[in-house]
Amino acid sequence: MTADNRTLSTIDAPRVDLVAEPAWIALKAAIASIQVLQIKNGSIPAGTGDAGASKSASKKSAHVEAAALVASICSSIEQLAPHFPHDAGYLAAAVADFGRWVDGGFGEPDFLASILEFAPASHRVDGIRHLVIFPMYTQNGSTSRLVEAVLVEVLWPEFIAELEAGEQSNKMLVPLRFLDFTAGYDTNSAVLFPESVAMSSVPTFTWGALFQDREAARFRKVTRAAVEITGLDLPADAEELLTDQTLAEEVFIMWDLIHDRTHMRGDLPFDPFMIKQRMPYFLYGLEELRCDLTAFRESVKIDRDSTASPEIRRRAKLVQYAVIFDRIFRFTMTGSRVRNYDALAGQLLFAWMHQHRVLHWTNNKLTIDWADVPDVVVALGDAIDDLYWRSIDRPKISHWLAAYELVANTLTPHAASVWAKGADALPVTGTPGELTDQLLDDEFPHSMFFEALNRKMLPVIESTVGIRAEG
Repeated sequence: MTADNRTLSTIDAPRVDLVAEPAWIALKAAIASIQVLQIKNGSIPAGTGDAGASKSASKKSAHVEAAALVASICSSIEQLAPHFPHDAGYLAAAVADFGRWVDGGFGEPDFLASILEFAPASHRVDGIRHLVIFPMYTQNGSTSRLVEAVLVEVLWPEFIAELEAGEQSNKMLVPLRFLDFTAGYDTNSAVLFPESVAMSSVPTFTWGALFQDREAARFRKVTRAAVEITGLDLPADAEELLTDQTLAEEVFIMWDLIHDRTHMRGDLPFDPFMIKQRMPYFLYGLEELRCDLTAFRESVKIDRDSTASPEIRRRAKLVQYAVIFDRIFRFTMTGSRVRNYDALAGQLLFAWMHQHRVLHWTNNKLTIDWADVPDVVVALGDAIDDLYWRSIDRPKISHWLAAYELVANTLTPHAASVWAKGADALPVTGTPGELTDQLLDDEFPHSMFFEALNRKMLPVIESTVGIRAEG
């Protein structure tokens, strides 16, 4: 039997309620207990245990307890493994990695062997399930590499398979739905990236997973509240997007399919923004917005293509609503105001639409001229693309200044901004770090509109922490 046939046979097998399985319940309990013993890097050091015990006794006590918990974790994995024959190699490697962690005295965990075995992008079949367990941090959740586990189901509708097989190829994207999770995902986190796993070296990764069910549910709840607060009248198809969870999930898969591939495509600066480096935070905002607006532009192109299937064209139109609403209503007001690049990108899109007169706030009511929106939003994407295209002919500092000018031409900087005064006021002959230090934490504050809207929206946004599709 081929690998593909094994995958299909897994889908066709009777569906067990994995969340109710005793082995999964035991696994969650053991993970919750071992997380208490771990520190930020995932290790269980001396001194973790009874406060009144001696240091050596405390270490012994903690490690005895941890060893018993790991034994429970490994037993649970082995009991659950028959439900995931496509992941047999990975789950066996995970058990072995846990064993090495115990044998090594619970130092910083190294799960390189198991992360190399886990290859969910090779099983992109709608409905296939995975048990994922690693010491890892969860973006927008826990910043510590604690043991976490998720039960997930792949989302791979036929129209996405058709898109991915054509011009929108993205071999790494794995769209997911939560079945259940441990504490690190009872948060805002909607991603599962291999680079978050504790490992001794960093290999070349072959996948990146996104939880489109959480993205869609969060989007629907936040956008619905914003629409009601601002009095925005929705087109019928946009109203359907906010009503139908499955449709919203499919739209987010299409958006992410294009967004994710864009990070490494186009006229990029020599140092791709995805490399970890200390740069002005607004550059990260422009990069995320560039990828979103590429998804928007491609969706406009598909929507206007009479040869595309009606199913794909319908979702392409809905992607346009999703990009606009999620960016201007959720991203703009989510998180702190400390160098929040996603919020800045949402503010920029809103202000651009307003200043190009396709978005209006009049008589305390929001209106959008939908027929004129596509060309205006695409024009913002073109401006960012032009910035990127020119960047290979510019020194780094000059590129940073040009990028700041692009943003500042639309968003008003803080009144105390040094950057807003231009190159003559900045330490342009110093190090790049000195220049970055001159940025205010909130270089581009909320407008009066968003200050007022934020007060009403914040409770709604905060209520979406840990949201699931049924929420």
